[in-house]
Amino acid sequence: MSKKRYPRLFGILPFLGMLFLGGCKWTLIDSKGQVGIDERNLIYIATGLMLLVVIPVIVMAIAFAWKYRASNKEATYTPEWAHSTKIEMVVWGIPLLIIIALGYVTYVSTHHLDPYRPLDSEHKPVTIQVVALDWKWLFIYPEQGIATVNKIVFPANVPVNFRITSDSVMNSFFIPQLGGQIYAMAGMQTQLHLIANENGEFDGISANYSGAGFTGMKFKAVATTQADFDAWVSEVKSAPKQLDAATYEALAKPSEKNPVELYSSYVPNLFQTIIDKYEGMNPGKGVSHEGKQASNEGMDMGKNSAAGAEE
Repeated sequence: MSKKRYPRLFGILPFLGMLFLGGCKWTLIDSKGQVGIDERNLIYIATGLMLLVVIPVIVMAIAFAWKYRASNKEATYTPEWAHSTKIEMVVWGIPLLIIIALGYVTYVSTHHLDPYRPLDSEHKPVTIQVVALDWKWLFIYPEQGIATVNKIVFPANVPVNFRITSDSVMNSFFIPQLGGQIYAMAGMQTQLHLIANENGEFDGISANYSGAGFTGMKFKAVATTQADFDAWVSEVKSAPKQLDAATYEALAKPSEKNPVELYSSYVPNLFQTIIDKYEGMNPGKGVSHEGKQASNEGMDMGKNSAAGAEE
């Protein structure tokens, strides 16, 4: 008798496992940026449209099984039944309409949420250059002439234009509460435009496995007021560390759970120089000879002033 009870126990285990989901952080649903909110709404719409088919099918499957069970002698028995135009219209027509609606929503949202499309705003965007390393994130502020590791700060309600590459294997740059991910690839530059609708501290991760230190490849994204952002930039500019060529070479070496680091200056054209290192991997993607020469000269300088970074 006990052997027959085990299958039933195993059948309810998945439902018991759902109780443990209470401790999960629903970051994709708890969006704090307009891009993330639009993506969350798209998930809701797509899920709702699909449930228009799924829920009725589940209900009818249970209802039909119950109505036409062997013990129900009152159910109509039609063994010769083979076709119904009305049923065919419902079975094919409703899913077709749902697919058309879902296709339209997907088409519109695909263009609206294009990560390369600049966000509409009355504020001047903040540009941050992102470099994926083993296993840390390097952030360069070309307009402010500073650089950081595993932490970014930007004003809330101001668009942030991310320019992303890798000086290692492929990674994926992702701030779940602000918007979708995009890949960081050596020798290439991808783009992502995000905005935070409120002040806060958000978790950033790599969403693409990249080796032993992958789990510790995290950073903090802090949205603050414009005044606090300006104060933070001034604080970083007074930091004792400078990201010269030797320092970057050491930083680029694999390390796990790297602490936050602040650099008051960095090598001129560092971001473009990193991309140019892999020019042979992407023919036609490089810069001009003059651009490469300027980048190489910048690496040889070994240090950079904030004014030089802005140039």
